[in-house]
Order: sequence, then C-alpha cells, then structure tokens
Amino acid sequence: MTPRLNALIIGCGNIAGGFDHDAPPGSWPLTHAGAMSRHGGFHLAACVEPDTRKRAAFAERWNVAQAWPSLAEAGSKAGRFDVISVCSPTAAHAQDLEAAMALAPRLVFCEKPLTPDLARSRVLVRAFSEAGIALAVNHTRRWAPDVLRLRDELAAGHWGEVRSVSATYNKGVLNNGGHLIDLLHLLLGPLHVVWAGPPLHDFWPDDPSIAAVLLARGSTVIQLATAHAADYALFELQLVTSRGVVVMESGGLGWRMREAADSTQFSGYRALGEAQARPGEYRQAMLAAATNVYEHLTRGQPLASTGASALQAQEVCEKIRQKSQELFS
Repeated sequence: MTPRLNALIIGCGNIAGGFDHDAPPGSWPLTHAGAMSRHGGFHLAACVEPDTRKRAAFAERWNVAQAWPSLAEAGSKAGRFDVISVCSPTAAHAQDLEAAMALAPRLVFCEKPLTPDLARSRVLVRAFSEAGIALAVNHTRRWAPDVLRLRDELAAGHWGEVRSVSATYNKGVLNNGGHLIDLLHLLLGPLHVVWAGPPLHDFWPDDPSIAAVLLARGSTVIQLATAHAADYALFELQLVTSRGVVVMESGGLGWRMREAADSTQFSGYRALGEAQARPGEYRQAMLAAATNVYEHLTRGQPLASTGASALQAQEVCEKIRQKSQELFS
C-alpha cells in the first residue's frame, strides 16, 4: 500500500496555493498545495497563515482541516508532519525554518532564498543536516524535464563546447538572480565572479538587481544583464556553443534552438540554421518536485535541489553584491 505523507504548509500566498486557486482541471500545478494534491501521495493536514481571510480561503480551496494563525498553535505537534513547506515571505524564512525544525518533520521544502542573510542560511543548512531532517529548496528549474535534458546534452557533448553565455533577469540578484545562478550551476558547474555593475533597485529595497560578468569552466564568459521589474518580468538565457545556439525564453516557457551546418550561400563557411521553436516544460516542474520529495522519503531517491545547492547559489549572489559595493559605493 502506498503511504500518504502528512504535510503542513506555512504561508498561504501565491506559491503556496494561490496560483492554482482558479486553475482549470488538468492544468499543470504551479504551487506546493497544487502539486501535492495532484500527486496524491500527500495529505494536506494543516496550514499556517496570520491573515484570517487568506487562511480561510486556502483551507477551503485545498480541504485543509486545521488552519492556524501562527506556528505556536502547532507547538505540541512534533513528529506529526512528514513534510513542511515554508512558503512565507523571505524575511520570515529563518524563524519559520527554525520553528519547522522543532516540529521534527522528515523533510522541509522551502521557497528560495533560504534566508536573506548568507551566514544565517549556512547555520540553518548545517542545523538541518545535524538534525537529520532533509531540506529541499524550490529552485524550480532543477525539476523541469527540458532543463535536465539540456544539462545531459551539454555533459554528453551534443552541443560541443560552450563558447559564451548571456542572460537577463530582474527583481533582485538574490530573489530572481538566485534562480538564474542556480540554473547556471546546474548547466555549467561552479562560477567565479569577475565584475559586477551598479545596483538597480527595481523591486526589493534590500535586494537590487545587479549586472555581472562571471566565468565558468575557467574560461567560459557569462554576461548577466538586468531589466527593470516595473516594466515586465524577464528571465532569459542564451548559450552560444560550437554546434549551435540554445535560447531559453519566458523563464522556461519556450525554447529556440539553432544548429550549425554548412552554409548554402557561401562555400567553405558554416552558418546557423532556422530557429526551431519548442514549448517549454517549466509548468511540469512543481509536480516533478512533489514527486521527487515523495520518492526521496519513500524510496531514498536523491533530492534534485537541496540546502547545499541553494547555498552555492546564494554565495555567488553575495559575491556579486560585494563586488558591486566595492566598485560603486
């Protein structure tokens, strides 16, 4: 018999369940509650949300029996929950992660970034490890099937050598930039910060977007450009390789691939062919994340995104901020 895992969700906003509140039947879930419900191996046992109206709406939509205004209400429930999702605002993550740890779940699934402070994040990752509690972090693209195929294609040499990379993001070097840095880690490995531009306060007062130049694999140049969050959301990536160009658009909702071939116009030259557009599989990522969490707890499958991998991304984001301060303060 397949076990069902008891889940507690802390914070009842958009990523907890709001994005799926009015989703049509059969659509891919984009939230923790939506993915757990679709998976079927989880029981949404409780939620925590200080806003009365938001808490009631969440509990009704996802059929949650116990809805508390604070984690203090769950203080005597240690060991009751297998999984705790931390979906509260970033500023509350540290205290919510500590409170979640005290409830002794088997796994905590936290929204990124872990905390706004790198030192605090390091302490918490170490504490979870010492407590024997698994820690997953929602760097969502680590579960997107098309991103994983690209990672494997790059590793197998299908695209040849990566010559250069360019990317554009907005809404904070730690918040959205952290997603981008984690994606680059996944695809290319460790990153070295060479240069950082002036801070652009386009959304968060304490987390500016910052342009940067990085190096991967010793000599692969990565250029990070910024857009302004007040204009529109932008999260895109282009890899120029020896065999073609790969472009991720709209955060992973679409892709364009151009492969190199002998030129039909100029003898002896090679040129890029017509772009082949493909729909992205980003929408599949949250259900894949819930599946990964479930398989980790029931069958020992490794987690695709962990506290350790999240720390690697946050460390690079912090180096970008420090380099920016050195050059432009």
